[in-house]
Amino acid sequence: MEKIFTEIVHIMHNDYAGCNDKLGWDRPEYFLQKLRGNDQLSHEEFKQIVEEYLLDFNDKHIHFIAENVGSEKPKNRGFKVRRFEDHLYVTEVDSEERLKPGMSFVSIGGYSIPELKERHHRLLNENHPERENWMPILMLYNEGEIVGDNGRRTIPFRLYEKKPYIPTYSVEERDGVAFITMSDFANPDAILKMLEEHQQLLEKTDKWIIDVRVNYGGSDSSFYPFIPYLMPEEGVELADPENKMLFNCTEASTDRILSELEEALASTEDEQARWFLTVFKREWERNRGKGFVEFDFGDLVSGTFVKGSKHPSSVIVLADVFCGSSGDSFVEGVKKSNKVTVIGRATMGLNDYANLVSMKWEEGFELMYPSSRLSRIDKGEGMTGVGITPHIHIPWTPEHIDEDIDIKKAFELLQETISK
Repeated sequence: MEKIFTEIVHIMHNDYAGCNDKLGWDRPEYFLQKLRGNDQLSHEEFKQIVEEYLLDFNDKHIHFIAENVGSEKPKNRGFKVRRFEDHLYVTEVDSEERLKPGMSFVSIGGYSIPELKERHHRLLNENHPERENWMPILMLYNEGEIVGDNGRRTIPFRLYEKKPYIPTYSVEERDGVAFITMSDFANPDAILKMLEEHQQLLEKTDKWIIDVRVNYGGSDSSFYPFIPYLMPEEGVELADPENKMLFNCTEASTDRILSELEEALASTEDEQARWFLTVFKREWERNRGKGFVEFDFGDLVSGTFVKGSKHPSSVIVLADVFCGSSGDSFVEGVKKSNKVTVIGRATMGLNDYANLVSMKWEEGFELMYPSSRLSRIDKGEGMTGVGITPHIHIPWTPEHIDEDIDIKKAFELLQETISK
């Protein structure tokens, strides 16, 4: 594990896209001391040490994964929470039958929520309560004090097998509006199939709502088929000439990404997505070992000025902090269209450093790190901790648990466009 940790440090100092920007931010020796002479560490304990080390880079696009030993499956608490003022409100429940949405925790492990916020400020590291992720903190404590219909009580936390993630790509008609939900952009074939299967509905409905409040990203090529629908007839310039994406093309990252691109090409049927992957692969090969370079994506687009269609005439995009990576890109792009209104809350804001590369170890560990950076970081215009802000901010409150305030507002806005 000490050897693996040393390799992780090397990657973060050389291959990571923020290696120059964040030079001196990390404390490798401090964490190496925790590993030296400790040969009894479990996979989970090692993972915690590595994750604490990686926090110093202030980049939520970095992930460290540890496969569980044997047949043990990943665990969680069986419910999700979101902070509002000094309470953690239960927003979703899957396995934990003792709780229901709307209940709230006033303390965890004997600490009040404000005390926990201070105690775990590095882990939370956000500028607004509605952006905070409390799930890792719940895993650190054994009990919580809950307030519900039966008053206040303390419940011991349990561990449940994490339920497998099932992506959602759906189109349905709601009150004459096409309602589209995409929980990620990881499967271009599935998204294209969704568009083709519902083409008739999409073409007859002139008002759309696109829900990407939960979108775990994937590849920007997955949402390209939507762009002609979402841009106005007169067209929009999607590129910002002042903002360049630079890839850190080290030898090691090139080797890692090429094998991933080969796998992606082998499993992708959509021709547009395959072309995107092919050009991406070519640029990595062409720039191997050159350090930070700008890729030539001229083959992918005839230009960055994109003309759209008259139909649909109005589109509402629902966003939230659980939308990141390619989800960030989607929301940022469609915001430029005058027929799209983004409402909800700012996205996660992962794309200052993007285009993840994976390093895997036989011991079951995997480090996913960004290989590209945006030049706007240099002007202090990055999205880290800020996200892509909506046109209309709808603050999250506990009322969202009982009623979908965002969708209600979306239909109100579409009704206003009909009235006009």
